[in-house]
Amino acid sequence: MIKRAKELAIHDKDTGSSEFQIAQLTDKIENLSKHIKQFKKDKHSSVGLLRAVNRRKKLLDYLKKNKLDSYKNVLSKLNLRK
Repeated sequence: MIKRAKELAIHDKDTGSSEFQIAQLTDKIENLSKHIKQFKKDKHSSVGLLRAVNRRKKLLDYLKKNKLDSYKNVLSKLNLRK
């Protein structure tokens, strides 16, 4: 498991919580962004990047609506929305 995802996990075997999924998607987005900067014509990866960004946005909206304290914690730990 990735370090940032471990920090946000609710328990040791957590893979389904919104916080954990957002951390996983953030790492995926960072990796795909680096890849796309190197390979500009890779359209399939750019579509995957857009899907990951949209999915993370939906999860963040869910947290903001239902668990505001958890939402603020995720934003601060992942350095999102400064």
